[in-house]
Amino acid sequence: MSCDTALINISPNGLNFFKSSPLSPPPFQRKDGTDQAPVLYSSFLQKQANLPTEFIWPVGDLVHNQDELKEPLIDLDGVLKGDELATADAAELVRTACLSHGFFQVTNHGVDSGLIRAAHEEIDKIFKLPLDKKLSTRRNPGDVSGYSGAHAHRYSSKLPWKETFSFGYHGDDHGSEPLVVDYFKSVLGENFEHTGWVYQRYCEAMKKVSLVIFELLGISLGVDRLHYRKFFEDGSSIMRCNNYPPCSNSSLTLGTGPHCDPTSLTILHQDQVGGLEVFANNKWQAIRPRPDALVVNIGDTFTALSNGRYKSCLHRAVVNRERERKSLVFFRESKGGEGCQAPTRSRLQRRAKEVPGFYMVRSDGVHAKTLQS
Repeated sequence: MSCDTALINISPNGLNFFKSSPLSPPPFQRKDGTDQAPVLYSSFLQKQANLPTEFIWPVGDLVHNQDELKEPLIDLDGVLKGDELATADAAELVRTACLSHGFFQVTNHGVDSGLIRAAHEEIDKIFKLPLDKKLSTRRNPGDVSGYSGAHAHRYSSKLPWKETFSFGYHGDDHGSEPLVVDYFKSVLGENFEHTGWVYQRYCEAMKKVSLVIFELLGISLGVDRLHYRKFFEDGSSIMRCNNYPPCSNSSLTLGTGPHCDPTSLTILHQDQVGGLEVFANNKWQAIRPRPDALVVNIGDTFTALSNGRYKSCLHRAVVNRERERKSLVFFRESKGGEGCQAPTRSRLQRRAKEVPGFYMVRSDGVHAKTLQS
C-alpha cells in the first residue's frame, strides 16, 4: 500500500501498530479471514500533496456554483405566537419554496443560540478523539449510529471528503435515562455524558421545530393543519454531526456528492464557512450561511406524501481549501408501520403506485446506505 493511500484496513489487534506507523499499515484482516471495512485517517489526508484517487470525483460532478439560491427566509416568530396572518404568510413561502426546489431557511425558530453553539462545540470533542477511539464506535454497513470516515464502509470510489458521527433519536423516549445520553455514555464513556445531554436537548429542540414545519406544510397543501404533524409526532429521527476537513485539492473532490434525502424533512445548521449547494434551475447554487437560521428541506418521502407536488431537490456539499467546515443535520422520519393520507389520495400504498419512483415508509426506518447528507 503506497503512502498516498488514505484508506486503511484496521482490526482491533492492529490499532497499536497503526499508532506507531500511520503511513503504511499492513492489510489487517478479521479472524475469520475477511477484510475489515476501510476507514479514513483524516489528519493523514490533510498532509498529502496529491489527492488520493479514491476521493477524486468526475469532472461532471465538480461544476462550480454560479450564484446564491434565493430561497425564502421565513420568520417563525408570529407562527409560534399563534398569529394567523403570519402563519398564512409563512405557509405561502413554504409552498413557494417546495414547488420550486424544496429549500428554505427559518429564523426566530425558538432554538436557543447557546444550545446551537454548544452542539457545534461538542462536534470538535468527537472528531478530535484519537483514531482508535473513533474506530471503536465505527458504523457498520446498514447501521445508523456511529462514526464513519468518508463513508468508506460503503464505497470504494468517489468518496466524500468528510467524517460523520450519527445516532438515533426517538420522540417517544420517556425512559429514566434519555437514549441519546445513554448512547454517548455507552460508546464514548462516562466523560461524554455532558455531550449526550447537549445532543439530547438539541434533538428535542429540532423535533419541536420540525412539528411547526409540518403544520406549515399541511396548511400550504390545503389540508388540516395537524394532518402531517400527527403522523410525525412520535416518529424517529437521525442526528448527524458532519466534519469537513480543509482540502488543498478542493477543486477535485466533494464533501458530499449530489443526492436527495430519502427521509421526510431535514433541518440543518451550518457554520459560517459555507458549502451547501442546491441544484435548481439547471445550475448549482449556494445556500448562504446564516448564524441565526436553520436550513430546511423536504426529502423523497415527503415528496411522496404530497403526491409529487413538492420537490425533493439534489444538493451537495463542497469543501474549503483552507478552513474546516462543520454542520448539524437532523433527519425526520415517521413512526414506523403507520400510513398517512395525502391530499387527494387515500393511502400511501396507493400513492406509491401512482407516483413513480417513491415508496412506502418502511416500518424499520430509512436504511443508512441511502442517507448521504
